[in-house]
Amino acid sequence: MKKTFHFPLITIFLLLSFILASCAPAGPATLTVMTHDSFAISEDIVTAFEQENNVDVVFLASGDTGTMLNKAVLAKDAPLADVMFGVDNTFLSRALEADIFDAYQSPALSDVPSEFVLDSSYRALPVDYGDVCINYDKKYFEENNLAVPASFEDLAKPEYNGLLVVQNPATSSPGLAFMLATRAYFGDSFLDYWQNLKDNGVVVVDSWETAYYTNFSASSGQGPQPMVVSYASSPAAEVFFASEPLSESPTASIVASGMCFRQIEFVGILKNGQNRDLAEKFVDFMLGKQFQEDMPLNMFVYPVNQSAQLPEVFVQHARIADQPASITFADIAANRDTWIEAWNEAMK
Repeated sequence: MKKTFHFPLITIFLLLSFILASCAPAGPATLTVMTHDSFAISEDIVTAFEQENNVDVVFLASGDTGTMLNKAVLAKDAPLADVMFGVDNTFLSRALEADIFDAYQSPALSDVPSEFVLDSSYRALPVDYGDVCINYDKKYFEENNLAVPASFEDLAKPEYNGLLVVQNPATSSPGLAFMLATRAYFGDSFLDYWQNLKDNGVVVVDSWETAYYTNFSASSGQGPQPMVVSYASSPAAEVFFASEPLSESPTASIVASGMCFRQIEFVGILKNGQNRDLAEKFVDFMLGKQFQEDMPLNMFVYPVNQSAQLPEVFVQHARIADQPASITFADIAANRDTWIEAWNEAMK
């Protein structure tokens, strides 16, 4: 009698355990976002998205923009992430030609001016922008009673011999942006201009970090060059990160007509990803006001969402060019490698 009485109790217990386990809430999903190494955003902003959507967001830092894009193209059939952020307009054509993104027309684009939407098929959506310009050390020019250059032509004059450091366009996206600005300004004769800069002692390094933090005289490296290719928002960063409060930035940007190149960065949903719904929500999140207002003091770029408010340090110390250099991404796609190769040959 005992055995026949206990068997159904055990069966009922196991059945209840199975039912309870089936009713338990599922754990959070994982959404992987591939980024370049300069990506940064406030942790509480990401946490709010995770809690709202029951998801763990993992950021996959993948080198600079070119390196990240190459990794995404090579892994196209088995993507390393669900979303990729950071392809800019100098590399956009390569991403679209490789067909690594699925189209997604986010409703958040209604707050984004059409000038930033370069891909009409909505495979790559704009997130931020900034101008690459020459930055200068204000103290150096004041102490040496030297006028700040007002044009590309000025930079090749003898009084500025050896005072400019730039990045190699083959290894640095700011370097490529600056080279494109000269290409837009001088047309087919842009290499003649670079020969003039070379004769005038321009210094070329491989990365923005080396140029800004080692060579530039107004940065931590206290280097020998008082002019560097950087961003027109860099003066705001100098104030924001200063160890002592500053009312004025020690640096400024030359934003004369045609001397800056406007970079626009994009996000896209990678094809063959596993979390399409969450990927769409994350793209909406990146274009939303909360994320857009958090970007300026993390990545020192401008939001594309026109309803986003800028922090005061940006309003006071960052600049944007009224007339940045313009080359279509289709033209960049057709000529980028040829121009870089020719530049390398000219600068040997």
